[in-house]
Amino acid sequence: MGIDLALIWFLIIGFGVMMYVVTDGFDLGIGMLFPFVRDAAQRDAMVNTVAPVWDGNETWLVLGGAGLMAAFPKAYSILLSALYAPAILMLVGLVWRGVSFEFRFKADESHKPFWDKAFMLGSFAASFSQGLILGAFIEGVQPRAGGQGVMDWLSPFAVFTGLGVSAAYALLGATWLVLKTEGELQRRMQKLARPITWGVLLAIAVVSVWTPLINPDVARRWFSLPNMLYFAPVPVLVLASAWSLSRRLRGTPQSGPFGWALVLVFLGYSGFVISVWPNIVPPSLSIWDAAAPPQSLGFTLVGALFVIPMILTYSAWAYYVFRGKVKTGEGYH
Repeated sequence: MGIDLALIWFLIIGFGVMMYVVTDGFDLGIGMLFPFVRDAAQRDAMVNTVAPVWDGNETWLVLGGAGLMAAFPKAYSILLSALYAPAILMLVGLVWRGVSFEFRFKADESHKPFWDKAFMLGSFAASFSQGLILGAFIEGVQPRAGGQGVMDWLSPFAVFTGLGVSAAYALLGATWLVLKTEGELQRRMQKLARPITWGVLLAIAVVSVWTPLINPDVARRWFSLPNMLYFAPVPVLVLASAWSLSRRLRGTPQSGPFGWALVLVFLGYSGFVISVWPNIVPPSLSIWDAAAPPQSLGFTLVGALFVIPMILTYSAWAYYVFRGKVKTGEGYH
C-alpha cells in the first residue's frame, strides 16, 4: 500500500490551523478584553505578554493557507471564491490589529486611546470573521457554474459561530493573562474568565445541537452506529474540562486555567473535524477528490518537512526565552 499523501497533507493543514487557533487566539483575545481594563499601565502589561511572540504566531495561518493552495487547489479555489468577503474582513482586521499593536507604544497620551480602540476593533473583526468562515464552512459550500453570491456565506448560524469563536479567543486571552500577570490584573482576569468559560460552553452546546439540524450529512455521521459510541465521550470531556477550568480559577492560579482552556478549545476543534471528515469542502468534496497530483503533493511535502520543525523550534525557543510573569509598568516595549 502506498503512502496516502492527501491524508498527510490534511493532517498537516489541520495541525497548522489548530496551532494558529491556540497561539494567535489568545493574542486576539487580549485585544477583545481591553474594554474590561481601563488602566493604561495594565493594558500595556497585557500587550507586553505577547509582544515578543505575536508575529511568529501568525506563521501558522500562512502555513495553513499556503498548504491548502498547494495540496488541495480545487478546495482552495472553491472556498476562496465562496468566502472571500469574510476572508478579506479577517485580513483587514489582522492588519489593523498589527498596526495598532505597534503604534500604541509610540503614540503620545493624547493619541493612545485611539490606538487602543483600533486594537480592540481589529482583534474583534479578525476573530468574528474567522467564526463566520467556520460557520459557513460547516453549513456547506456548493460550487456553482456562475460563481458564488457575494453574501451566500451569511446566515444566523455563521453569525453565531462568529460570536462563539470570539468568546473562545477571549477565554484563551483571559487565561493566558492569568498565567502571565499578577496582582490586580491577574485577579480581574480570573473574574472575567469564569463567565466567559460558561459562555463558551453554552456556545459549544448550541452549535452541537444546531449543526446536525442544518447539515443532514453531519446528523447521519453523529447518530449512526458505531459512530455514536465513538463520539459519545466528546461532550462528557467538554463538560469535565469546563468544570476543571472553573475550579482552577480559584485561589491564586498559574498555568492550570490556560491548560484547561486549551483542552476545551481542542475538544471543540476535534468535534469540528469529526463532523466534516473526510470532506475538505462540505458537504461532498473529499480530500482525495480535491487533492493535487501525487507528484505535487510529494514535492511540497519535502518542503513542509523542513519548514514545520523550524517553526516549532523558533516558537518553542521564543516562549522559553520570554517565560515568566510580566509586571505592570515593565515589559518588552
